[in-house]
Amino acid sequence: MSGGGPGADGGARLRAYPALPVWVVEDHQDVLPFIYRAIGSKHLPASNISFVHLDSHPDLLIPVNMPADTVFDKEALFSELSIENWIMPAVYAGHISQVVWLHPPWAQQISEGKHNFLIGKDISTTTMRVTGTDHYFLSDGLYVPADQLENQKPLNLHVILINPTEASNSREENGEVASAKRLKLNTDDTASTTSASSSVAPGDLDHSTPSVKKKEVQNTSALNRAETLSECSASSSLGNSECPIREVVKDVCQALQKGDAYVLDIDLDFFSVKNPFKEMYTQTEYELLQELYNFKKPQRNATEEGLLDCVENRVHQLEDLEAAFADLCDNDDEETLQKWASCPGMKPLVQLVHSLKTRMESPDYEMVHQAGLTCDYMELPHHVSTEEEIEGLIQSIKVLLKDMPKPTLVTVAR
Repeated sequence: MSGGGPGADGGARLRAYPALPVWVVEDHQDVLPFIYRAIGSKHLPASNISFVHLDSHPDLLIPVNMPADTVFDKEALFSELSIENWIMPAVYAGHISQVVWLHPPWAQQISEGKHNFLIGKDISTTTMRVTGTDHYFLSDGLYVPADQLENQKPLNLHVILINPTEASNSREENGEVASAKRLKLNTDDTASTTSASSSVAPGDLDHSTPSVKKKEVQNTSALNRAETLSECSASSSLGNSECPIREVVKDVCQALQKGDAYVLDIDLDFFSVKNPFKEMYTQTEYELLQELYNFKKPQRNATEEGLLDCVENRVHQLEDLEAAFADLCDNDDEETLQKWASCPGMKPLVQLVHSLKTRMESPDYEMVHQAGLTCDYMELPHHVSTEEEIEGLIQSIKVLLKDMPKPTLVTVAR
């Protein structure tokens, strides 16, 4: 599974980087060109890539109105992407098949566990849509049934919580756990393992050895789990949350077994994050936005018809709000405001606009709408971490990375 192993492209062997590349960007979507470049240079396979994503945000939305075929023109694609919607186009293009979203405790946008669904081209709109029924997708109007999608691509999404580790002097930190017990991805070429000297955390990625076979991983998983629990009980210096982290390692490595290579992606807001809109608007204004953009969830275990009704209502709600704020951009006089406020669900618009106009001469209504789009079933994460919390998360990631195999490349957004 490292850079020199067999690829998915007709058995062609992948090239190996002499040292682990780490690409650092400001805007998260700007890592995608580096991933595409690695595919083009045959350091990554063209398909069946796994993507390990540490972030306070899933970034798994879709450019709502972008034609699906745009993904096959990479320059056009890159110009369309934003920080929240850059991963799924690479899934639809056939490159990424597994996404492992590792999230901190304050980020709960997608329910925990495994989600298997399809992404494809909506035959009625020619845009990308998904069969995923999590509120994350429904609230953006992205759900359609499978029979409405062509050029379908499956996605295995694993959503896994990372808690801070309490103790920093664990046995893993001191290197006392035998490396033979670490789960590794399968590779046929031991010489392809490259130095991690350029890693963000030197030494955390450079302990990988060739993996045991997938079958061996499955056969020994119960034994390894028992050994892990035994070791946790026996180690007095181990923090209470470190055992779960080591269970996460197993879950991640098992997910990675399905792919032919993987990319490690880290957004630094994994460690501490702000909701920028909470600093742009008053608490009252933010609450009015939440009221205006509130997402009416479908009933539990809703039928396909119920899901479609939910999405249709949501799309109409968002279209009306977009039209209202577009009108206000042109003219935010009282007549225009009252016209829109008379529409169902739009009453809070009056108080919101009056409040904005008392604080600013010319409110940016496009930005107000963008803020509103984040106020659906859940707020954007907002958690300014203490130094102790950041240290605890760093320790958790150290434990995780030490026992994971080496990725083909690392991408970082800061």
